[in-house]
Amino acid sequence: MATKGHNEVKESLREMTRIFQPKDPKKFVKDYVRKYHIMGGYEEELTSVVEHELGRMNSSIS
Repeated sequence: MATKGHNEVKESLREMTRIFQPKDPKKFVKDYVRKYHIMGGYEEELTSVVEHELGRMNSSIS
């Protein structure tokens, strides 16, 4: 994935995470990858992005 495209995917995923606040990050990323036709092999990295964003959201609420 190209750097610019990769950053756009990550930012889009962060925004979607803030909107939907998924309970299961792995399932959320799997559905996201399938829906938006993201190349395979990035699921782990994108899952960590979702988990990190959820952690940031939870820490800002407390």
